[in-house]
Amino acid sequence: MCLALAQVPYGRVVTYGKLAELAGMPRAARLVGQTLRKLPKDTRLPWYRVINAQGRISLPEPAAGRQRERLEKEGIVPIKGKIALQHYGWPKGGEL
Repeated sequence: MCLALAQVPYGRVVTYGKLAELAGMPRAARLVGQTLRKLPKDTRLPWYRVINAQGRISLPEPAAGRQRERLEKEGIVPIKGKIALQHYGWPKGGEL
């Protein structure tokens, strides 16, 4: 799963479910969330690029604020609390 997460490009997001699928574990979105929670605080993996299927940040505050800040630094700006998956979602079409 960490290998799949490391491949999410700058300025793009992936859903928990899609990340599970890319890691070869379809239908394991909750496991993705549990795994991300266990990452060390100083991880270099782009954990903040993972959002829910509705395009929203699922983390509680203050972690949600940190995630929002990191995404905004990459040019990903939520509109009314929602990130446009059709624009920022990864992978698209033949990408991988």
